[in-house]
Amino acid sequence: MTPNPGTRPTPASSACRLLLVRHAKAVPKRQPVEDFDRPLSRRGEADAPRTGRWLAEYGSTCDLVLCSPARRARQTWKLAAPALKEPPPVVYDERLYNAPPSMLVTVLAERGPGLSCVALVGHNAGIHQLAAALCGSGSRDLLERVRARFPTAGVVVVDVPGGWKGVSPGNGTLAAYWSPAD
Repeated sequence: MTPNPGTRPTPASSACRLLLVRHAKAVPKRQPVEDFDRPLSRRGEADAPRTGRWLAEYGSTCDLVLCSPARRARQTWKLAAPALKEPPPVVYDERLYNAPPSMLVTVLAERGPGLSCVALVGHNAGIHQLAAALCGSGSRDLLERVRARFPTAGVVVVDVPGGWKGVSPGNGTLAAYWSPAD
């Protein structure tokens, strides 16, 4: 989906916007490299800057990036951020590494108050489960795609009414979905 900045929906003043970003493709799991230390593959190194360009075109200005400290997540953001006019500050939170949706929501609830837009760079399965559970409304086609899969380097944009306390199952509106494979 290529956004049209002139018609792009924006969250209401009492709402918040969440950009869920799955890290780009990593090298396969193998010994002796621990999962936490797996770097991006060549494909991941190519896709991460594309993610940054899409975020820049989409036009959401984030106040903060919450990123897993795993190597592949850090590399994804490092390669995506230069495409943004003003990259937001980044917080690397250990709790985001392979976190279930409940932990992702906990971190958002702690870090999000006072911010209108937060990007979260994380891992499957938790980030996909959060996206699928949170999106209760939006384009039927996009909702089906989000529920079916969340590809590496993909982005799901969710508007949540009521601010960060409103981050709960079915309460979000799917504003956009993008992946390098599209």
